[in-house]
Amino acid sequence: MGNFNGEGRIPEPRAGVQGNGAESRGQIVDEAEIASLLEYGQRASPDLARRIIRKALDLRGLAPEEAAVLLASEDPGVRAELFGAAGRIKDAIYGNRVVFFAPLYVSNYCSNNCLYCGFRRDNRTIVRRQLDQAEVAAQVCILERMGHKRLLVECGESPGRSPIDYVLETIRTIYSTREGNGSIRRVNVNIAATTVDDYRMLKAAGIGTYQLFQETYHRPTYRLMHPDGPKSDYDWHLTAMDRAMEAGIDDVGLGVLFGLYEYRFEVLGLLFHALHLEQRFGVGPHTISVPRWRPAPGLDFVPPHPVSDDDFRKLVAILRLAVPYTGMILSTRESPTMRDELLGLGISQISAASATSPGGYSEGEGAREQFCVADHRSVDEVVSAVCRLGYLPSFCTACYRRGRTGEKFMSLAKPGEIQEMCRPNAILTFKEYLVDYASPDTRRVGEDAIQAQLSLLENATLRCETERRLALIEAGGRDLFY
Repeated sequence: MGNFNGEGRIPEPRAGVQGNGAESRGQIVDEAEIASLLEYGQRASPDLARRIIRKALDLRGLAPEEAAVLLASEDPGVRAELFGAAGRIKDAIYGNRVVFFAPLYVSNYCSNNCLYCGFRRDNRTIVRRQLDQAEVAAQVCILERMGHKRLLVECGESPGRSPIDYVLETIRTIYSTREGNGSIRRVNVNIAATTVDDYRMLKAAGIGTYQLFQETYHRPTYRLMHPDGPKSDYDWHLTAMDRAMEAGIDDVGLGVLFGLYEYRFEVLGLLFHALHLEQRFGVGPHTISVPRWRPAPGLDFVPPHPVSDDDFRKLVAILRLAVPYTGMILSTRESPTMRDELLGLGISQISAASATSPGGYSEGEGAREQFCVADHRSVDEVVSAVCRLGYLPSFCTACYRRGRTGEKFMSLAKPGEIQEMCRPNAILTFKEYLVDYASPDTRRVGEDAIQAQLSLLENATLRCETERRLALIEAGGRDLFY
């Protein structure tokens, strides 16, 4: 911890986790070090917390020890400054864009027995279902009619039923399915930890981001929550991102399931994992997800460390300060009110109109879902709400298709330069949504939002070209991007 005394001096930021214990001992996440940092944070003064918040406005992120100070602070004034800084940082890096996506669950068969999950093997209430490729295509058509352009493929871990070949075939089906003007332009994947060879095949299939949540970085809790099945191996799960990046997947997404263990520990676990990836591969996580536990049919699980709404707001804001370059994802686990509010504290990607069961977009959830959603609004309703809050809905997938991934993306995101391409691309994809799918009322507020965003394009040439492309979209053109 160097000279950090917790009183009034900002601790010296480290170049990475190496040299402070964890990496030199072959550990990505060192529980003893996290406990020590949290203890130091408890002794920190409000003045030190404010200094750290002001430092974060430089957009260089926070070291874990700095985040520990903010996690420990309960000072109302510090919290107000934290929330204000989170909004400013998100706007500086990503602008006021909000990226939309939807999950596509293709199978709920699972070999694992995770205590918190509706898909757990011993859940006899859930109705098991796996989609064939015709059913996958039918679900994709429904999602395209909603206006979605990005999907996240999810399935339970069942090597016999959902091997890598099934996942690859599903990806091909999604990309090849068209409904009217609809098309899925980016498929992200959230599947179980696997081998370098399997990750190479996912990369070759054209996936966007590979997501996998550690669920909890606390080893004793991990063992308790995963009593058996392939997922019970903490280290195999933890090092999945290393194997994915070794295979050439340079955009990966981290996350934990908040409620399983103390949230302050989990936030620092995420930061150490992010530092590990940045140090080893030169690229941190493309996204961080922040799901809180939700009930599911057949579960009598009670989360041992539930996270209050106040603490949830706080941890989202701290993550935005700590990893400003990272997209932050919020699912429909949260209520409409909470989702709307967290857009101002750092969230940059949201799902909309989600179903968490195979076939759920046509058949309803029934008793097949992984968890019960809390936001039941349609895509149109969420889009309208986002516009009314002053944000710009985006269905953009241009970075992946232009090769702006991994280090190339980070080189633009870290200084905030990614906005120069993201704002016009967001405008163009949102125009497509308004023309093809929006209700009359949403079309009206959406067109107002586009005009407001055009006025923010300082480059006159870029603004004129974007206006020209908007006219092309109105006339029937599609998929125009920078």
